[in-house]
Amino acid sequence: MVTGSLALAAAAAFTGASLYVNFVEQPARLRLDDKALLAEWEDSDHRGFVILAGLALVSAALGFVHYKSEDDFRWLVGAATIIAAWPFMFFAIVPLNNRILALIAAEAGPEARKTIELWGRLELGLTALGAAATSVYVFATA
Repeated sequence: MVTGSLALAAAAAFTGASLYVNFVEQPARLRLDDKALLAEWEDSDHRGFVILAGLALVSAALGFVHYKSEDDFRWLVGAATIIAAWPFMFFAIVPLNNRILALIAAEAGPEARKTIELWGRLELGLTALGAAATSVYVFATA
């Protein structure tokens, strides 16, 4: 049962971190001037990506291990839901990250700001995946 609890904890941490990015960090960064916004986004993006990707991987792996030991399909659904953050990040977030980095290099502040605003809306998808996986794991523990 420990693996299931840890899978749930990692999914909840993923959701909490994603909520923090969406509802605390992003609004605060958008209040900065263009130069400060770009500098802050570049630093936080690299750290946040590693944290969210790592938490998703840990949660999915533990959820899968728990599914194999308990033979409860709900844990597999939870693991599949949280690992869906990886393709979402790879196909939706990373190309936008690269675009923002190119805009930063070109010192295109106003355009970069609009792209960072779009990036923030896409980050809501990660929050939704985390919340869904956490909900499935909670249902599986009942």
